[in-house]
Amino acid sequence: MKKNFRPFIIDVEASGFGQLSYPIEIGLAMEPDHRYCKLILPTRKWTHWDRKAEAVHKIPRKVLYRHGSPPKKVAEELNRLLDGSVVYTDGWSVDKPWVTRLFEAAGLRRQFSVSPLERILSEDQMEIWHETQTGIIEKFSLTRHRASTDAFIVQETYVMTLARTA
Repeated sequence: MKKNFRPFIIDVEASGFGQLSYPIEIGLAMEPDHRYCKLILPTRKWTHWDRKAEAVHKIPRKVLYRHGSPPKKVAEELNRLLDGSVVYTDGWSVDKPWVTRLFEAAGLRRQFSVSPLERILSEDQMEIWHETQTGIIEKFSLTRHRASTDAFIVQETYVMTLARTA
């Protein structure tokens, strides 16, 4: 990877932790200072709600009904922003199925790839990942567990670990 490579990162907050869960917020970290975050209005079929998940992301269900966007609108925006791109996630085993669920509900085909972050991490980066991530959280005073904040933290950690191991 190039020393100044900045991958696009996606993060998803969900209604729960199991198979019945669905996406409630999508966050992206793209170019420097360009982030995207959108709450998602649940479909009629999306009824599962886990209070333990809510305790983590701190997004009450009523906020989704008040401020969430329909799945089709969110999927269209993601396709427009990421058309033909590869977007990486540090939680591929859960984030990719939630992105898939969003696009299924929207009735649209995803026009970008979702890939595990591990595909672009070197062993050297992995060795200093947690220490670097903690430093970034402290440096930017990031305490809010939300999708775009989490995507930003992952992206900055990647950039910093890449620079430190080059």
